[in-house]
Amino acid sequence: MSKNMSLTPKASGLRGIALATVAGLALMAGAVSLRGLAHAEEPGRRLPEAAVTARETAKETGLRTATLAGGCFWGVQGVFQHVRGVRRAVSGYAGGDASDARYSAVSTGGTGHAEAVRITYDPKVIRYDELLRIFFSVALDPTQVNRQGPDSGPQYRSAIFPADAEQARVAEAYIAQLDAAHAYAKPIATRIEPGATFYPAEGYHQDFMASHPNHPYIAANDAPKLRDLQALFPERTAPEPVLVGGRPPA
Repeated sequence: MSKNMSLTPKASGLRGIALATVAGLALMAGAVSLRGLAHAEEPGRRLPEAAVTARETAKETGLRTATLAGGCFWGVQGVFQHVRGVRRAVSGYAGGDASDARYSAVSTGGTGHAEAVRITYDPKVIRYDELLRIFFSVALDPTQVNRQGPDSGPQYRSAIFPADAEQARVAEAYIAQLDAAHAYAKPIATRIEPGATFYPAEGYHQDFMASHPNHPYIAANDAPKLRDLQALFPERTAPEPVLVGGRPPA
């Protein structure tokens, strides 16, 4: 179906089947929440602060970027668009080549790309390790391998694409810290993939959660992540999203 149709921008193939199954089960079950049906993953939780922090200080000037992948980029983008200190969050692809950086190719699962989000942030307001804390706490279930919620395939893997050795150091240390603390019932499966180039996704994928809050996929899979952010990190939550379309940060 067309990407521009109201119910189907990402409800095609396995994702569409999974979403239809979720909706049907919800109608039959009645009292069962959509989130419980859509997520076979760990619920959000406020994870501990990183023991190894990023070497970013309030004296620094300029913005930095972080690139994270955690399943469908709609939800990851939607979460970080509401984080204080984030100046821009763009949905896109990372891990593959420029020639395949388009949804029709990435959705096959054979390009090496993951659906990812490039986050531009102000290190005077929020550090890289603090972004990772939010990422692991509410944006995904990091114990899932090549899937999140109803979406499966390597394009939905959990991955961190560090911009430099410092980001890789901080990410590796935080994953080791969480595993040592048994923060999750299973080991964290998030991969650290240095050297990747980020390619912005098509315009219709940008700001999707903010523009389509009642879309069935968003309601079932992504709105709960934003509610977790608001409940678990109220001090980090901005009241209005920073949109690719141009709304200024709160």
